[in-house]
Amino acid sequence: MRDDGRGDGRVNGRDESPEERADRQWQELVQEIRVAQTGVQILFGFLLTVVFTPQFHGLPQVDKTIYVVTVVLASLATGALIGPVAFHRIVKGRRIKPQAVVWASRLTFAGIVLLLATLTAALFLVLRVATRSAAAPWLVAGVLTWYLLCWFALPLWARARYTRKG
Repeated sequence: MRDDGRGDGRVNGRDESPEERADRQWQELVQEIRVAQTGVQILFGFLLTVVFTPQFHGLPQVDKTIYVVTVVLASLATGALIGPVAFHRIVKGRRIKPQAVVWASRLTFAGIVLLLATLTAALFLVLRVATRSAAAPWLVAGVLTWYLLCWFALPLWARARYTRKG
């Protein structure tokens, strides 16, 4: 955004300084992270318990491999979604909040992509075990398509459709 000409660093669109903008963006990001972080942590917790059930040891090796991949994806997603908190703690007070917002946003986006992979892998594992049906991959593909539409296609369409040009 461009300076509005007042000479105080404020930008068009909102009456806020770059520091105020970074504070607002940080608060918005924290709210977004809370939603995704809670979901991935609950899923990760459930996944961690599966290996200790008697049924786990009777699974075919391919299902155990899918499980391990799913747990690793959940762990990576958890790390990415908790990363902004650690980032903020380490850089707090250094007057680099605008840069912290950028990096925290990148970590959050990576966490969302990893959460997408985790949910897809977990659903695939559950449907394979529950149904032993050749339809499981097709069902997962349908759900994955829904996630992609909701999480990426719709927001990108809205951004293109409603963002002012110039």
